[in-house]
Amino acid sequence: MGLRFKVPHTLILLLGMMVVALIATWLVPQGFFTTTLSESGREMVVAGTYQTVAERHYLTPWDLLQAIPRAFAAAQDVIFFVLIVGGVLAVARATGTVDALIGRLLERHGKKPQRLIFMVVFCFALASSSIGTAGEYIPFVIILVALCKAMRLDAMTAVGMIVAGYGIGYGVSAFNPFTVLIAQQIAGIPVYSGLWLRLAIFIPFVLIGFHHVWQYTKKVAHDPSKSMMIGVPCPLENQTATSYPALALRHKLVLGSFIITLVIAVWGIATKGWYLYELGGVFIAWGVVVAILGKLSADEAANKFIEGVSDLVTTAVLIGVARGIALILEDGQILHSLVHGMSLPLSYVSAEISAIGMLVIQTLLNTFIPSGSGQAYVTMPLMAPLGDLVGVPRQVAVLAYQFGDGFSNMIIPTNAVLMGILGMAGVPYGHWFRFCLPLLIKLMVAASVVLVLAVMFGYGLDVQPTLN
Repeated sequence: MGLRFKVPHTLILLLGMMVVALIATWLVPQGFFTTTLSESGREMVVAGTYQTVAERHYLTPWDLLQAIPRAFAAAQDVIFFVLIVGGVLAVARATGTVDALIGRLLERHGKKPQRLIFMVVFCFALASSSIGTAGEYIPFVIILVALCKAMRLDAMTAVGMIVAGYGIGYGVSAFNPFTVLIAQQIAGIPVYSGLWLRLAIFIPFVLIGFHHVWQYTKKVAHDPSKSMMIGVPCPLENQTATSYPALALRHKLVLGSFIITLVIAVWGIATKGWYLYELGGVFIAWGVVVAILGKLSADEAANKFIEGVSDLVTTAVLIGVARGIALILEDGQILHSLVHGMSLPLSYVSAEISAIGMLVIQTLLNTFIPSGSGQAYVTMPLMAPLGDLVGVPRQVAVLAYQFGDGFSNMIIPTNAVLMGILGMAGVPYGHWFRFCLPLLIKLMVAASVVLVLAVMFGYGLDVQPTLN
């Protein structure tokens, strides 16, 4: 019998990627583009200014070891947000509200999981598409894992619903201020122009994500041995409820306060530019309200909060180490070299192939620059003028950036939000990779078709800047 390959622990995978990144800094030419400050104060590369460094700077294994604690510091906002949310949700669960909510959802959707899956994928995709939500989904992870467990499904289904909605929403984003708005501004085209196409493809792409998750769910429902989570401990293993409490008034008050908390968070993001520090504060406030409404003593609430935080220490470690991969590439001065090298072949192929090439480049670069806005500032100043040369409208270049950034968010281990979701659900990265890769391929094929048709039919030519 042949040997079966065993996927190593996620921490080992991430550390291995850091070693590969270190070796890459020894082999890839080191260089940089000249940068300038945008109107918003962000650094933006200047096209045509790439040059290699006069003398190569070699990073050492000691630099790699130092990069790990530095990475924890760089990812502290996500790490502490995850820990806070985990603690607060443990307090909420102690009130019985989560179990009561699950019982209610089981009554309505227990026999029709496909309806629940579509609703979750659609709602999360809509939120990501419109206001760029991502880390805000972390509070829903434990709730959906518990719900799937009660429906005799696995944690992979819960994560699939969340991440498919998150990635597809970013990929076909209509209004996302962190991707669409920034990329179109850099490309020199009117913000939110070309909206009709992004709205038209939203439902078809959501259906691709729903179908992928639902096909897996059906297979597991009919034969639990087909679950990818066999042998993997569930984070709720010791919290199995055989019966669920009725949704009492205090539970409804807790749920109502949760909805108010989300509304405040969305308002802060949209109008005040809030992010994880502010959102962490909002959830701490909600935790205090939950403890009061749930009639928990101060000691009981504190103990539950610490238990919830403790359960997510592993997740926090993975988030920190994941940030170290990009840090090594930045220190080794090869990020700009990778962008430059990948973009060169596009000038030798047709406009349609160039558009697909832009999609591939943005997908690969998202591994090294997992920030959507950060990737826009590095790549769009290069892709927009390159598109002018090869006949790709700038609107199409922006669309390729959106697809590449959004869809790959679902699978790259350097994405701190993804690692946080996987950690909370107890899903090993290797298992998730096997689940998500076929979905990513389906979305990439569909995106390639959209890009080719967009070039053929001149999508964006009406707003194409006139070149002197």
